[in-house]
Amino acid sequence: MLKYVLELIDLLDDPRVDGERVVEYLDFVAGAEASGARITTVPGERGTTDFVRVRVSGSHGRSAGENARTLGVVGRLGGVGARPEMTGLVSDADGAVAALATVAKLLDMRRRGDTLPGDVVIATHICPTAPTEPHDPVPFMGSPVDIATMNRHEVAAEMEAVLSIDTTKGNRVINHRGLALSPTVKEGWVLRVSEQLGELLSVVTGQPLVTYPVTTQDITPYGNGVHHINSILQPATATNAPVVGLAVTSSAAVPGCQTGASHETDIAAAARYAVEVAKAYGAGRLDFHDAEEFAGLVRRYGAMNHLQTLGRHQEES
Repeated sequence: MLKYVLELIDLLDDPRVDGERVVEYLDFVAGAEASGARITTVPGERGTTDFVRVRVSGSHGRSAGENARTLGVVGRLGGVGARPEMTGLVSDADGAVAALATVAKLLDMRRRGDTLPGDVVIATHICPTAPTEPHDPVPFMGSPVDIATMNRHEVAAEMEAVLSIDTTKGNRVINHRGLALSPTVKEGWVLRVSEQLGELLSVVTGQPLVTYPVTTQDITPYGNGVHHINSILQPATATNAPVVGLAVTSSAAVPGCQTGASHETDIAAAARYAVEVAKAYGAGRLDFHDAEEFAGLVRRYGAMNHLQTLGRHQEES
């Protein structure tokens, strides 16, 4: 996996990189069958970005007319670069690198004859000239497009569970370098951390499980005026599928727009974890949440879907 991470970092650390170059790389890895990647270029008020989405079909997946479940993997970020303000690959690019390395590994496995049971849909976006924006405690990366646009292009209806990978270093609440797992978020509910996902992360990293706190503010949509730790759980505002955030973390607060702050081995561990989750989820050996317990919570306390919206004040105005 580290090979793919190194190749992708080299590819993305280029002021001229775009979705087409990324797809060319994925097609090369995939071999004769090609990657089947789709590129959508979306303009915004502060530039453009290329969304890249790939479906790696499973042997018993929905695309084959069978019933193995579909996992979604979202590489969440503002941009892979912040030019001209910053020169080089920024820390915020880690989510894109991890997601694309996951694609590359799955495509190479398929080329060699190892096919997963279920489909895996992976999405991220490529922008080497994204804006920055102020944030406490350190500056964040912005994006040429808003979060709602990202969700439209990265969160697909066929995703039955979503693993969202994002650099989560610009805070003082996760004081650990490596990976950290969020609780499961579904339809406005913050559920308990999945023991199955947690155990698998410990196996992949060889380290004790690290989790991080998720607040109600974090699972509401951007644009409502409240503080968010970052955009890692924003996919949960656009789907009823369970969403888990896999955070690439650091012991110190690191700006998302900082260059020279990506740790290749941590990104590779995130991609290896995504591949292992895809294997187990599609095979029915792993769940993101306890469906029966969730149904009982909704029956007892009611739906929380309003937290997936901008709220009453904005809707009325």
